[in-house]
Amino acid sequence: MARKGEASAPPYGEPRKFDPKFRGPIHNRHCTDVICCVIFIVVILGYIALGIVAWVHGDPRKVIYPTDSYGQFCGQKDTFNENKTILFYFNILKCASPVVLINLQCPTTQLCVSKCPDRFATYIDVQASYRYRPDQWNYFKQYCKPGFNNPRKSVAQVLRDEDCPSMIIPSRPFLKRCFPDFSTKNGVLTVANQTTFKDGRGKTRNVTDLREAANGINNVLDARSVGMKIFEDYAISWYWILIGLFIAMIVSLLFLVLLRFTAGVLFWIFIFGVIGIIGYGTWHCYWEYDHLKGIPGSDLTVYDIGFQTDFRVYLQLRQTWLAFMIILCVVEIIIILMLIFLRNRIRIAIALLKEGSRAIGYIMSTLFYPIVTFILIAICISYWAVTAVFLATSGEPVYKVMANQTLCKYANLTCDPETFNTTNVTKLCPGAQCTFAFYGGESLYHKYIFIFQLANAFVFLWLVNFAIALGQCTLAGAFASYYWASRKPADIPLWPLFSSFGRAIRYHTGSLAFGALILAIVQLIRVVLEYLDHKLKGTQNSFTRFLLCCLKCCFWCLEKFLKFINRNAYIMIAIYGKNFCTSAKEAFFLLMRNVVRVAVLDKVTDFLLFLGKILVAGGVGVLAFFFFTQRIPVFAQEAPALNYYWVPLLTVIIGSYLVAHGFFSVYAMCVDTLFLCFCEDLERNDGSTAKPYFMSASLHRILGKKELSPKKAIG
Repeated sequence: MARKGEASAPPYGEPRKFDPKFRGPIHNRHCTDVICCVIFIVVILGYIALGIVAWVHGDPRKVIYPTDSYGQFCGQKDTFNENKTILFYFNILKCASPVVLINLQCPTTQLCVSKCPDRFATYIDVQASYRYRPDQWNYFKQYCKPGFNNPRKSVAQVLRDEDCPSMIIPSRPFLKRCFPDFSTKNGVLTVANQTTFKDGRGKTRNVTDLREAANGINNVLDARSVGMKIFEDYAISWYWILIGLFIAMIVSLLFLVLLRFTAGVLFWIFIFGVIGIIGYGTWHCYWEYDHLKGIPGSDLTVYDIGFQTDFRVYLQLRQTWLAFMIILCVVEIIIILMLIFLRNRIRIAIALLKEGSRAIGYIMSTLFYPIVTFILIAICISYWAVTAVFLATSGEPVYKVMANQTLCKYANLTCDPETFNTTNVTKLCPGAQCTFAFYGGESLYHKYIFIFQLANAFVFLWLVNFAIALGQCTLAGAFASYYWASRKPADIPLWPLFSSFGRAIRYHTGSLAFGALILAIVQLIRVVLEYLDHKLKGTQNSFTRFLLCCLKCCFWCLEKFLKFINRNAYIMIAIYGKNFCTSAKEAFFLLMRNVVRVAVLDKVTDFLLFLGKILVAGGVGVLAFFFFTQRIPVFAQEAPALNYYWVPLLTVIIGSYLVAHGFFSVYAMCVDTLFLCFCEDLERNDGSTAKPYFMSASLHRILGKKELSPKKAIG
């Protein structure tokens, strides 16, 4: 508390005092948040080391190539399986679904083969006809274990030892694995036009028994067919897609340039349109209310009729329309009162939007800076993905006992394939085998793979947020140099964008890393919460789900708040060159001292930029629709013939929206920077000759100042 006789400090800090030497972003700076900078560099070096270790231990071939029961890759060069690129399952009926086949291990022998079977056959039939039809045996044995060539061995022993499959069925390769060649004939599921097959164990089974083992195969294969057609469409339309994105870039640029002339018009048209619509709604409610007068039952209340599933019943009540009319009247009055009391702040917001358009016109290079941010984020994503794959494929082959008998006590225990035949497992569990299960290990490195994956994700989030922070600070410095120029554009520094980028990297890497670190921690917590929520979806514990939902909501709000604080902190760092905490505090207090202006500017900016994005994406999308559907006579012959015209159309629409978002994000950063500079200008100066404003003449006129310094009349 202030002592007696002293003035108490304002609730949101002291306004900044006049400094005659201040002329925009300070050039004589010093390094800020050095400790965090050192930690950030050490973490990056550690991240590189983690990538190297993962590269040494990992093997992406484990993802690319399927692995047989002996831990050998199918199709790997310079190996026995070089020409055997497809994985074959002895008994696919034991596999629950393709997900199990691809990601886990199917409890049956798996071999690498050069091609999938193209016919039905059973070992019993092949053995019986071996003497007079050896060609059948020669075909069948390629699906037996390598080196097995003893058709005289009893069927029981062959099936027990799993030397050969009991049957083969027509299959086709998918994801380098043999799956049944399903098709439908007159609505009936068939395999090679047959509805039944012999299972090699004396039973005739229906092909529907294979449905569960290959659930979803037809949909996936159809998706592959659609994918090929989509690829063809991209191959013949990529040139026109790029032209569409180029048009979107030109339209976005024109929209930003024209905002200096149309920002106020667009905003007021929208506002008066909303007022008119609400006014019409009020009149319609009154008309319905008066029209129902005298109709039996219309004077009942909502309480009288209770809850009704058919909501049209409520529309037959006068009370309903009276409530609607009152609500709309209240909303109309609130909007009109807000416009009356906030008219000057709305004019300031529109003037700042126009000023932002003018600033971008003077510093056009800022429009292309998002490309730098995109490249940095793309590098981060690529490094994270590659490191994650190498970490996931780190490990040595792990073998486990696979037993046909469900009561075998050694089932699923680890084993050594080289010494397995010398153990008594095969005696206690006839037919048991030591087969490859997965990749893993017992070393310290393998035990902490999950921790390394978390570290990989955390550093990835940190680097991505740092790249975004670097872009925001760089753009803020460039636009601040525009605002604080006494004579615009004469006093704008040469190459303001590159100068700002150099200052951010040289002096404020630690501060930017500090802000990115705080945000990355919150985002990682959100990722963990999403993971836990996914794992606990099937639980019946309502309290746990409620607690997770509350935590997710709280951390979502916290992330949004931190992004807002960080964004404005980076602007203050770009201007004054102070550390992150000081800049965040000063930015927060400055915004709180101008909280109404912040709210108005934020909503006006959001509306105009959203309108711009819809205009760009929608306009270019409509043009692309007429072009790809050959409805433009001039270009009808130029339009490519497509399988699905919506493929390039959606690509153009989404791409145009992203292009517009990239341009408008620069504009939004420009407006936010100019707003903070404007607030600083108001607190530092008073418009007198001794303390002249740096704001433009239009902003000065809105404030109602009588005098304008001669040096400020330009711009």
